[in-house]
Amino acid sequence: MGIKVLPVSGAQPELIDAAVALGDRYTKTLGLMTPPAYQKMAEEEGLLVAVEQGEVVGYALFGLPKRSPHVRLAHLCVPEEHRGKGIARALIRAICDRHPQRLGIKAKCRRDYGLSGMWTNLGFIARGEVRGRSREGKILDGWWLDMGHPDLFQDVESDALLIVAVDHGVFADLCGMEPAREAAESQTLEAGWLSDLVELACSPQVLQEIRDIPDTTERQHQRAAVNGLRQLSPMAEAVAQRKAELLQAARGALGDLPEGAGRCLQYVAEASCAGVQVLATRDPLLAQLADIAWEAARVRVVAPSAVTLHVDELRQAQVYRPADLMGTEFRTGEVAYGAEEELGAFFDQTGGDDGSAFVERLKSLATDTVLWRREMLRDGEGHPVALYVWAVDGCTLTVPVLRTASHPLEESLARQLLFSLKRHGRECGAQIVRISDVCPSPVAQAAAGDDGFFEHKGSLVALLVDVCGTAEKVGLAACAIARELGVNVASLQAGLPAEVASTVERAWWPAKVTDSLMPSFTVPIEPRWSTELFNVPAMLLPRNDALGISREHVYYRSSGRRKESVPARLLWYVSKGVGGQEGQMVIGSSRLDEVIVDTPDALFSKFEHLGVYGRDEVRRAADSTGRAMALRFSDTEIFPKPVTLRRLSALAASLGLPLSLISLSKISNELFRTVYEEGHRTT
Repeated sequence: MGIKVLPVSGAQPELIDAAVALGDRYTKTLGLMTPPAYQKMAEEEGLLVAVEQGEVVGYALFGLPKRSPHVRLAHLCVPEEHRGKGIARALIRAICDRHPQRLGIKAKCRRDYGLSGMWTNLGFIARGEVRGRSREGKILDGWWLDMGHPDLFQDVESDALLIVAVDHGVFADLCGMEPAREAAESQTLEAGWLSDLVELACSPQVLQEIRDIPDTTERQHQRAAVNGLRQLSPMAEAVAQRKAELLQAARGALGDLPEGAGRCLQYVAEASCAGVQVLATRDPLLAQLADIAWEAARVRVVAPSAVTLHVDELRQAQVYRPADLMGTEFRTGEVAYGAEEELGAFFDQTGGDDGSAFVERLKSLATDTVLWRREMLRDGEGHPVALYVWAVDGCTLTVPVLRTASHPLEESLARQLLFSLKRHGRECGAQIVRISDVCPSPVAQAAAGDDGFFEHKGSLVALLVDVCGTAEKVGLAACAIARELGVNVASLQAGLPAEVASTVERAWWPAKVTDSLMPSFTVPIEPRWSTELFNVPAMLLPRNDALGISREHVYYRSSGRRKESVPARLLWYVSKGVGGQEGQMVIGSSRLDEVIVDTPDALFSKFEHLGVYGRDEVRRAADSTGRAMALRFSDTEIFPKPVTLRRLSALAASLGLPLSLISLSKISNELFRTVYEEGHRTT
């Protein structure tokens, strides 16, 4: 009968159990994976099994990250007695056949396993290495199987780390000399495929509990192991205040506090004040306080297995938190000459660029023949949290300084600033953004990878391809810009898969590839919500343009599906206003990244970090089924010239196309192009 490769759904427990049983035989090489992780990946189309005569003889377990265009291979397992039959190759081929729109497959494998020949025979190439987090710290090779799409993406994406604080119990499971029998769940955090996605951190409370270990050998062993984790160093005064707030909230919710609550809340307070949003524990008491930790300190207390189950969602919530930015009083302003001295203490420099040299370089930029804009971002207490210097010279926007200080919102700020620099460049007619800082902040450097920057002659460079048109037109424009740098870029073909087109448009923003398979939609939105989301129509009180919500947000509507798919492009149509509100116009466009239909409470919990909306407002968006739809979108462009309903109707008629604005509706990419160009027309 031969070998068949079958997809496994969440409703096929017998096949899931068979895969789990195989995986459990090879935990020494595959790493630990809990059964719920298999179940979740099966529900998300990430489990394939190879079957021969009714027996499962191999499986592939993989993830399909929403924010990255590749397949993340977690397990490729074939038992010894069935090797040599081509089962691994069949599983890999099936992944490629089922997900041809993805750019490729990523895998991690310990070098000392001696499996490089297998990966090479399967078509993978070695690409980088990382050190694993097992006790031995073995090197993991990165492997990549390309699916044949244009090769301009290698340096585009950045797997920004999710920082996870651990309590002493999880730490001991991972690093103790004799882990508890229940330690297997914690040890899932050491899986090779998580090595460049999750970084574990310990706070001062872990060190305190290590100090209290009576056994000298164990105590010294754990102290030595601490060096392998990130060390959190929150301010003691801030921790004390946050802990007091947590204790007050806990007493209000629980009345008399159980013994040990103070110790548990110390972990939460330290994580919160260090800007870490995820705390992993197996402690039942700490888990009991999870709701209080989230409500009072915005720290998610989760089991170790939850990290592996929800790593992408947790990373997304950590990396970009515009809702938190909106609740603060960040302000930008020019750095006055003579005011540079205070900055050296706020930006910990490395690579020989120490504080004094940094200050002198800032001063020299103020007196240079180039008119540099030296802009400082301060938090609500006046502390500098980011600094960037820029100027436009011909077709290049150059950024000689890009620094972010340690701050709970550092990742969010870095991503905001990078997109702001791209917008500045576009507005000034630049075609290239060059970050020439010799020591850019690590967070800013990682964020640049997500925004299409690549290394070029010691700088980070991104192309600004301001073309909305066919793949040929976008590709020719990109090639012309790249020639100025002396580099080559891949040619583009019509009919690019949606995921590939989305990656092109992110890397070469504001490019739009309209003959791709990436669809376009119109989204009607009431003026009151467009004001909250986009400040269109404008508020009476001006908003902070430098820190608006330009990168990522979520919009809620009724749950009725209208063939939405992701990724996609959106045109925002402001419906008719009431009470004198301006309406009936297309105001801008965004990239649609995710569509989820669920209960209002589930959607609010998932997307609260992005939200203007409160829980009650999400509930009001639900329809008679009790469910609502969340549209997560990013990189919104507000049109310089809104397209009125009359003009929109005329454009659709000129193309012989119908136009529906009652609900979210799919439109042709040609109509999107026409409306987009109209919104940016200057004559």
